[in-house]
This record gives sequence, structure tokens and C-alpha cells, in this order.
Amino acid sequence: MKTFMLKDEVNPRMTLEATGFGGATRTHYNLLEPALLQAALTRGEGDLGQGGALLVSTGRHTGRSPRDKFVVREPSVESDVWWENNSPMAPDAFAQLLADMRAHIRGGELFVQDLYAGADPDYRLNVRVVTELAWHGLFIRHLLRRPAREELASFEPDFTILNCPSFHADPARHGCRSETVIAISFEQKLVLIGGTAYAGENKKSVFTLLNYLLPERGVMPMHCSANHARGDADDAAVFFGLSGTGKTTLSADPARILIGDDEHGWSDAGTFNFEGGCYAKTINLSPQAEPEIYATTSRFATVVENMVWDPYTRALDFNDDSLTANTRCAYPLEAISNASPVARGGVPRNVVMLTCDAFGVLPPIARLTPAQAMYHFLSGFTSKVAGTERGVTEPQPTFSTCFGAPFMPRRPEVYGAMLRDRIAESGATCWLVNTGWTGGAYGTGRRMPIAATRALLAGALDGSLARASFRTDPVFGFEVPTEVPGVDAALLDPRGTWADPAAYDAQAAKLAGMFAKNFAQYESHVSDDVRAAAIRAA
Repeated sequence: MKTFMLKDEVNPRMTLEATGFGGATRTHYNLLEPALLQAALTRGEGDLGQGGALLVSTGRHTGRSPRDKFVVREPSVESDVWWENNSPMAPDAFAQLLADMRAHIRGGELFVQDLYAGADPDYRLNVRVVTELAWHGLFIRHLLRRPAREELASFEPDFTILNCPSFHADPARHGCRSETVIAISFEQKLVLIGGTAYAGENKKSVFTLLNYLLPERGVMPMHCSANHARGDADDAAVFFGLSGTGKTTLSADPARILIGDDEHGWSDAGTFNFEGGCYAKTINLSPQAEPEIYATTSRFATVVENMVWDPYTRALDFNDDSLTANTRCAYPLEAISNASPVARGGVPRNVVMLTCDAFGVLPPIARLTPAQAMYHFLSGFTSKVAGTERGVTEPQPTFSTCFGAPFMPRRPEVYGAMLRDRIAESGATCWLVNTGWTGGAYGTGRRMPIAATRALLAGALDGSLARASFRTDPVFGFEVPTEVPGVDAALLDPRGTWADPAAYDAQAAKLAGMFAKNFAQYESHVSDDVRAAAIRAA
């Protein structure tokens, strides 16, 4: 097999041998996309798709494994970590896991990528990702930010991720739950991943690190996409939402400049992307509705995960979810024509909270007061969409605080207070947008038309929607527009879209009760205005 080593693209003081991870038979440092693609094909890790895309399968793990994620319970983080949400791992168990994973990589072949997390140099994190799979190296090279070649000579990692899908953890030995493990040590500046080939664990581990580190520096980390107006980087908008709510699709608006599709920071200076690429869902992807994302699936070196394809033509089947509904593609941000080359924008003027309402109760858009924005941010209501986690086969209503509870190491009130302060300082307008169901619940109604969602968002972002007439929803208390040009007025009144209005009332009361029950855990931690904005059970 051809050697892919490029020794001149690593700081000689920072080789794996020099940093305690030596022993591999062959180590490849900072290969570029063609070499990583060639290595993945040569090693039989995937197949070549149309246009030079790489077609891969992640095996039995086709989504994240949140129950297998741990934070090491170390003195320096003991008082700061939200332990009710983050499973603890004992330091001695982590030490054993580290020793066993170091032994596991001896004699093997490794791929190393030295990358940046964060487009703002003042706040970025230097991350070294060490993987057994060449395609994981290609994936994370797309998803994080790539240093210039001359920067690699002085690159020193702040954190290192070691990912070994072929390593199987031992719960009794390593203090974990199963053979799969994702363990973070903030003191040792290490993330260890084993027993899963799902590449999304790499990127979400970096997000978890930033969610812990950046609040101490006055930066609000956000599980959101972001864009700004053409010709005006100060006219920025952020879109909060869990996987499947439309962050990637709705932020890739050709009328605006894309800052990024998933993870951002909000500093005093403005908004900046944590990543250098996109990880888009491909199930039912349409060249008419999402032409640029669709085009990336046949782009050179795009990583296409878990899609069914024709063995003769290599054509992708965008409607086949027999492997998983969580089919995805990973590609660099520059694959989108309207992406910002600097991945930065101003302080957001609009804050959008995306929810996928499987109850079919919420309107397609509602305007929130600052107190209501804080309430809905802490509530984080949506529906888990099929395939984003193991075992999720159809939408499940859930409350994921801050629209990203699985990635939040600190208590939600920390992030909520930061959002409250940022909104107060900026005067941003806040919107709740439902991309879920209308005309009935999941199984009865239909998915919200994306054309209507786009039209409503366009009006929100250009300011015209603020001039519309609004009604106050009697159950949820937010303001809902009554008429918007280009949008079917019937959609704006969800009760009227149901065949049985009484059934809608019952469903709305049920959802209101879920909101109230969930928010009880935060009520004593928030200000009076947020408590007053809370949704009450009917």
C-alpha cells in the first residue's frame, strides 16, 4: 500500500510519540482531502460515489449514543458540571480506559488532523483528532477549521480526541455503561471515543468542550445556525434548534450569507462559527427545495453516511431509510456558494428558535417577548426526529433545554442567563418557528410546508413581519401574525387546520401541561418576568 506520510505538516515537538500516544506502525499527519479519500478507498473503508464523494457506513451506530457519554469527575470541574445531565466517570476508571486505549493503538495505523474550533482567533480552540479510520479524518477535516500549512509547524493542541471504533470498552473495568464510550477529561484535556464509528461523536465532543470553556470567557456557545444579510454583516440572525428542526436548511438562504449551520459563539464582537463545514441530513433531500445541499452529495471528497445507493450507477436513493433515517453528508462550508469566507457576523438582530412540534399544535411562527424567549430557550421543546439517536424511529416530543441538553456540561441557567443578557444588550427580536406538523399530530397531519416557513422567516429577518397584525394565542401567550403575504392564512391559525377543533383544544391543553411540568425544575432559578411568561397547564 502506498505511504501517505507528510512529515513536514506537523510540529515535530507534537508528534504522537512526543505526546504519549506513540506505538502505531504508521501515523499520517494532516493529510489533505485527496490523500484521505485515497487512503479510505485503499483501506476498504468506503466506496467511491458520483463526483468523487465517499460513501460510508457507520455500522450499528447510525446516530449518537448520549447514554454512553461521560465527564470525568475531577476536582476542577466538580462544582461547575451539571451532573444530573452529564454521567460522571471516576478518574481511576478514565485512567484505565486511557491506558487500555493507548495499548490498543500500538501496532496500528492512525490518522491525525490538527484543526481549529472557532472562526474567531481570539476564542478558537486548537484540537488534535486522532482516528483509526481515514474517513473519520476526512470527516473532521470538513467539519472543523483547517489551519494554513505554515501554521501547522507551530500548532500545539489544547485538547486531543482519540477515536478508536474497534476498541470495545469494558463497563466493569472502565466505569461506563456498554462497549461504547465517549469520555471527556477537562483536566487532562482529552476525549476518548471507542466502540462506535458514528462520526458525529467527533464533532459533538468538540462542541461539548466549547460549551464548557467559553462561558468563562464571556462567550455564549449556541447550538444554532447563523447567517447575515448580503452586504451587511451586522444584520445577523441565529437559528436555535435540535437536529432535524431545519437549522441547516433554513440558514442556507440564497438571499443571505451563511455563517454556519450548527454551532456558534456570541461574543461582544458578534457571532462566529465554531466549525468549517456542514453535516446535513439527506433523507428526502430535494434538488428543488435544497439545490446546493443536494449538489454536495456528488462533490469531490464529500462524506456520505449510511445512504442506500445503486451498486451499478452509484446513484444515491434519498428516500430509502432502510439503514437509518439519519442519513447525512459532510462537506466544507465553501461548498455553499453564499457561505461567508470568514464565518463571522455581527451581533444578532433576530433570534429564531426552531421547534419540530409532533403534536401539530404550535403555529408556523410566533413573536416572543424577551421573557418568553428566555422561557422557550430553557424549555427547548421539540421532537426528536427519527435516526438522530439510537432507538428513535419516529418523532418523540421532548424538552431539551437550551436546544442542546446533550452537549451542555454546565447547568442550563448559565446559558439562559447569557442569552437573557445578550438579548437585553442587543435589543434582538425573538421568534418561535414550528417546522413540525400542521392539520393534526404526527401520523394524521402533514409536515409544515417549507416554502411557507421560508416566506415567514424572510419577513421576520427583513423587518416586514413586524408590521403585520398579530393576535395573542390564548393557550401559549405569544403573538401570532394573522396575515402574511405569500403565506396561506389558514396555516397561521393551527386550530383551524384541524378537522376537529375540539381535538385540537385537547392536544393544546396536553402540550401546555407538558410545558408546565417541565419548567417546574427551573422556576426557582429565573426572574419574576420569566415566571410570569411561563405556560400554565389548562
